[in-house]
Amino acid sequence: MADTASSGAPDETAATPSPDGRGSSQSGVRLYNERLILSLIRRHRSLTKVEIARLTGLSTQTTTVVINRLEADGLLLPGERQRGRIGQPAVPYSLNPEGAFGLGMMIGRRSCDLMLMDFVAGIRARRRITYAYPVPAALLGFAAGNLPELAGTLDARQRDRITGLGVAMPFELWNWEAELGMVPGTLGDWRRFDIAAELSRLVAPWPVRLANDATSACAAELTFGQGSAYRDFAYLYVGAFIGGGIVLNGTLFPGRSGNAGALGSMPVLRRDGEAGPALQQLIRSASIYRLERRLIAAGRAGTAIWASPDDWSDFAAPLEAWIDEAADGLAQAVAAILSVIDFEAVVVDGAFPAEVRGRLVERTRRRFAALDRQGLTDAAIVEGSVGRDARSIGAAALPLLATFARDSDVLFKVAP
Repeated sequence: MADTASSGAPDETAATPSPDGRGSSQSGVRLYNERLILSLIRRHRSLTKVEIARLTGLSTQTTTVVINRLEADGLLLPGERQRGRIGQPAVPYSLNPEGAFGLGMMIGRRSCDLMLMDFVAGIRARRRITYAYPVPAALLGFAAGNLPELAGTLDARQRDRITGLGVAMPFELWNWEAELGMVPGTLGDWRRFDIAAELSRLVAPWPVRLANDATSACAAELTFGQGSAYRDFAYLYVGAFIGGGIVLNGTLFPGRSGNAGALGSMPVLRRDGEAGPALQQLIRSASIYRLERRLIAAGRAGTAIWASPDDWSDFAAPLEAWIDEAADGLAQAVAAILSVIDFEAVVVDGAFPAEVRGRLVERTRRRFAALDRQGLTDAAIVEGSVGRDARSIGAAALPLLATFARDSDVLFKVAP
C-alpha cells in the first residue's frame, strides 16, 4: 500500500456520495478511515498523528479522533515521545500484536498447516501433518483435534479477539492426480466436499474465509513482506505445483472468479530432448513435484522434500537439474507476464529453503536476460521475503484482512 494512494481520504465530518449515487453513511466513512490508518501503520511500522494526517489528507482533528478510538479498542500502541523537534513531542503509534488474532489452515497436496497468528504476523502456535495425498475426512479430523488446542493457548481476553479462520488451498485438487502419481479418482471426494461449510460448523461462531493458496501467499507477501515496496507486481509461489497472484495499484487482484494469477497454467516451451508437445504448462517445469520425481529416479525418497523443508543441502545433482529446469520455465513466464502488464517486479517465493530460492531467482534472472525482450519493459525479478510459510500466513491473515484491511467499498454499503 503506497504512501500517496491514500491521499484525499474522506474526512469523518462529511459523508461523501458514491459514484453510483448511493451516498455513504457516517459509519462507513469512519470505518474506511480506521482501516486506512491501520493499513498505513502496518506498512510503515509506526507513524505519528502528524505523519498520518499528511499521508491520508485527513485533518489533524479527525486523525486524532481515529487514533484515540483505535488505541481505546486495543489495536494501537503508543510509543515513546519523540523529543528534539520544534513543537510538542510527537508520539509514534504501532500495531498492537494482541489487538487481533487469526486462525489459518493451509491445505496442500503433500502437507497441511494449522496456525494461530497475531495482528503483526507473529506465529503464536502451529500444527503440521504430511501425507501422500489430502483426504477430506482426515483433514477435518486434524482441524477438529487441533484448532481448540491452538485457541486454548490464548487467555479468555485474547480469545475474544480471534477474528475467524482462513483456509488456503489449491482449487480443483482432483485435476492433478497424474502429476502426483496417483490412481485416477484418488482425489475425487474433493469434488463434493465443501471444506468451508464443514469447518464453519466446527468453529462457529467464527467466520470461515476460503481463498486459493497461491493468492493467499501473495496476500502475505503484500501485507507482511517486502511486496509493499511495489505498486504493481506479479507473484509466483513454487509449491508442489506452482501458482501465482497479481497485485495492482497496491491491492491484491483476485479476479472475477478468485483465480487471477493462475500463472502455473501459462504455456512455456518444453526443453529440448523431452518428449511431448512443444508447449507445456509452467506447472510441469517449475513445480516441486518435478524435483520429487528426480529424487525418486536417483534412488532417494521423494518425501525428503517435505520431511526436511528447510534443508535440501544433500539433494545435490537432482536439485541442480531441477533449478535449471525451473529457471527456464520461470524466465519464459516472466517475459509473457510482462507482455500483458508492465509490472515493477516479479516476486518469486516458495516452499523451499532460502538458499534454494536465491539460486533459483538468480538463475531465472540470467535466463530472462538471454531472451528476446524487444518491446518489453524490464522488471526486477526478486526473491519473496515471507518464505515457505507464505500460504499458511496468508490463510491466517484472511480473517484479519477482511476485518481490518483498507476497503473503499465500505464507503458505499447501505447501512442496515
